[in-house]
Amino acid sequence: MKRAIIYTRVSSDEQAEKGYSLQYQEEQLRKYCTNRDISIVAHYREDYSAKTFDRPEFNKLMNFCKKNPGDVDLLLFINWSRFGRNAGDSYAVIKQLNKLEIEPQAIEQPLDLKVPENKMMLAFYLASPEVENDRRSINVKSGIYRAKKEGRWTTLAPVGYRNIRSEDGRAMIVPSKDADLVREAFQEFASGAHGMEELRHKLVDKGLKCKRSRFPELLRNRAYIGKVLVPAYKDEPEYYAKGIHEPLISEELFFQVQD
Repeated sequence: MKRAIIYTRVSSDEQAEKGYSLQYQEEQLRKYCTNRDISIVAHYREDYSAKTFDRPEFNKLMNFCKKNPGDVDLLLFINWSRFGRNAGDSYAVIKQLNKLEIEPQAIEQPLDLKVPENKMMLAFYLASPEVENDRRSINVKSGIYRAKKEGRWTTLAPVGYRNIRSEDGRAMIVPSKDADLVREAFQEFASGAHGMEELRHKLVDKGLKCKRSRFPELLRNRAYIGKVLVPAYKDEPEYYAKGIHEPLISEELFFQVQD
């Protein structure tokens, strides 16, 4: 009778995706072992991304295999994307398992790795998730870039604003209850009546939440004149776009403060 470790993995961003639940994976793996008279030595459940093999449960799995040589014949998982999402790292781990005389196998994508041609199929199975991850990352960066070009604030709102979603679900910012204190900060500093730290203390006493190190940043933030910083992307240089949010102060006052 062959002996196997079963490994189930899901990451937080996959929890809602059909077919990825830990329970489903475990059921299918146990059924597979029962039908083939395979003894289950251990089961490791992982809630972690497969971008690298530095995962808590997988590390425990490998330590178990190294401490118990000859006690495990198979490492079973439902498909190769559960095993790894980086082809280079996956090959390295497969070699480690082979040295321990343990065969890794995906029950929904079975491959006899003793057949040289099957390594081409393995490369496809391992590279596909990595390509998917890279494409998702590019799409996210591209989406954020487009949003900023459109003048939408996509990150945490600066002091004096709050984050909301528009009717069509897009990120934007609107003035908050601290907006008047931000206006006062610019007006008072432009007058020259107060030093920077003296003015900050005065505003903090009125309810403004701003640490000493962040106050100079507040006074330099172009969000308050309705601008959004569009970062450099591909061949496009960094620049400021006109935001769709409401400015809190005039450009004239802003540049007076900068001077």
